[in-house]
Amino acid sequence: MRLVISTFCVLVLFSCAVAYDPLDPNGNITIKWDIMSWTPDGYVATVTVHNFQMFRHIMNPGWTLGWTWAKREVIWSMIGAQATEQGDCSKFKGNIPHCCKKNPTVVDLLPGVPYNQQFTNCCKGGVVAAWGQDPSQAISSFQISVGQAGTTNKTVKLPKNFTLLAPGPGYSCGPAKIVPSTTFLTSDKRRKTQALMTWNVTCTYSQFLARKNPSCCVSLSSFYNETITPCPSCACGCHNKKNCVKRDSKILSMVGLHTPKKDNEPLLRCTHHMCPIRVHWHVKVNYKDYWRVKIAITNFNYRMNHSLWSLAVQHPNLNNLTQVFSFNYKPLLPYGSINDTGMFYGMKYFNDLLMEAGPTGNVQSELLLQKDKDTFTFKQGWAFPRKIYFNGDECMMPPPDTYPFLPNSAPPSLITFPPSIFLLLFFLAVW
Repeated sequence: MRLVISTFCVLVLFSCAVAYDPLDPNGNITIKWDIMSWTPDGYVATVTVHNFQMFRHIMNPGWTLGWTWAKREVIWSMIGAQATEQGDCSKFKGNIPHCCKKNPTVVDLLPGVPYNQQFTNCCKGGVVAAWGQDPSQAISSFQISVGQAGTTNKTVKLPKNFTLLAPGPGYSCGPAKIVPSTTFLTSDKRRKTQALMTWNVTCTYSQFLARKNPSCCVSLSSFYNETITPCPSCACGCHNKKNCVKRDSKILSMVGLHTPKKDNEPLLRCTHHMCPIRVHWHVKVNYKDYWRVKIAITNFNYRMNHSLWSLAVQHPNLNNLTQVFSFNYKPLLPYGSINDTGMFYGMKYFNDLLMEAGPTGNVQSELLLQKDKDTFTFKQGWAFPRKIYFNGDECMMPPPDTYPFLPNSAPPSLITFPPSIFLLLFFLAVW
């Protein structure tokens, strides 16, 4: 009995860990299938990928969607996407299906494909924006014609075992569930139509499934202390330490060195933290009624440009954020009335692209925050963020006892007297 209870607790904790983000509790990717018409041996459906995550987008090289057919279905044709493999279609005479695999893998088409291959919200190379950043670009869709599938709502069987790479691992998908049919408005908005059948698949993200180590770290500094608190050593693991590149290495001039690999293996600059991304938070100025912060994001990966990057920050004074100078800002309200979380992202055509490691591999901005006299203080690390996420992954923070301290609140190491001082005081007292 005790073993059963322990196993149940572990499963509950694990399920919460892989499907719940405290800063984005409702964030997920929903894949919706709408059967729009029947064919002689199957149906034509519109498949839509909705990214409902507030600050986690799908970056290049984009999403990869997979599933297992319930029967002997085949894909006759696709518009706006394609299967990566055709499979064995030797039993077909005349018309050859687009894909005959039992477990097809589908990817988005690249920009610039011929017009007759395009579909609404397709052909972006699988790149999908975060919902909080741009809802109009947080969607990707394609059309699929399925054969040998049944021609009624009762004979159609839902696909199983959905998988989503976006672009790497980290997402786990639940089973397909039949939902009320999607309704559509005609162009004149005077008539409603609806899908013949609709089912949804919900995929949630877990950073623990995506990678063993964090992908970013945070360093801290302030105007009231000359000490800089660096990222923790090996914050992102030191498994890339042997292959890292020094800042002045001649290897950086090699042709093709900066080309991304298929598995997105990084080429990092040699640092003590070995993180691809470092976020630096600097408390810059203290005014009477306001205070000023500088945020700098630095890319240490020579093989990765970050488009549509985002930075989610949790700090108690974001409820009084007055001005952001070089980033866009959107408050996130995961718990309604608690306004302590916000998302920063680049301005279009200005700094929405974080370049690879090098002189231009950084973006920065300053924040002006109004003081709340009831809560404002520089003591005990209050001026520094509680959590920071880059592109949806939580960054490793330094230990709290290493934060820059106020001059009038020295750390214990500075107020501890060495034994020689006590010996001197003893002799003075005796004398």
